[in-house]
Amino acid sequence: MSKVVLITGASSGIGSETAMFLAQRGYTVYAGTRNPLKLKDVHHKNLHILPLDIKDQENITDAVKQITDKHNRIDVLINNAGYGLVSTVEDVTEEEMFEQFNINVFGVLRVCKSVIPVMRENQAGIIINISSFLGKIGLPLLTFYNASKYAVEGVTDSLRYELRDFNIRVHSIMPGFFSTNFAKDNLVVNKNISDKNSPYASLISNLAPTIIEQINSGNAASEAAELILKTVEDENAPARTTVGDKASKFIPMRRELSDEDFERRVRDYYNLD
Repeated sequence: MSKVVLITGASSGIGSETAMFLAQRGYTVYAGTRNPLKLKDVHHKNLHILPLDIKDQENITDAVKQITDKHNRIDVLINNAGYGLVSTVEDVTEEEMFEQFNINVFGVLRVCKSVIPVMRENQAGIIINISSFLGKIGLPLLTFYNASKYAVEGVTDSLRYELRDFNIRVHSIMPGFFSTNFAKDNLVVNKNISDKNSPYASLISNLAPTIIEQINSGNAASEAAELILKTVEDENAPARTTVGDKASKFIPMRRELSDEDFERRVRDYYNLD
């Protein structure tokens, strides 16, 4: 009997790649997306497109019911949906600030809230939160994205304790920069970023193009999909794993160095001095 998988944010990037990758390997995959039309040309007998808005608890509850009415279980939840806000703290709007957390953090919690009872009743399940190496490393202009992914890491740590007695595994995967459409489709840029008179103009002109270039020339999404499969199939998978060049470079360095030494390394790497 194939495992039933629900993945959020499945219309592009790592989400889309993982949904098809798992379907091709015999998993029954429900690809959750706010934009089902983006997947209209994606076809596989094991892949089911599921309209899903992670900002709407009622919609999430209905989507989970749709799956459980048919299968009576959800074996794997992959919380993948998210985006990055590019803004200084000084310039951010209240709406931008809330929306970043509403999707990247509260969205994860809403879906978990609906899926956990199903897994708990079945005394089995796997939750994989797609975080980021920026969930352990701060960068200017990405403060809110950083903070949201730091929060996802905290959610992961706490849920591992909370759900252990119910045989539910919880993991975090921290990708580096990946060559998907993230820079084009999943970055929201505060309007003041383009203001040449901004007091942060020098920082913005130096750092923003570097980040965009690193995203566009990043690792293939298939690498993340392969790690997700490995995490699902390995009962002894670590609590968190990294994937991609930047994550593999910075996360071990973060563990080894003092805060001050690590900050100096990052400032040097991104030419922030």
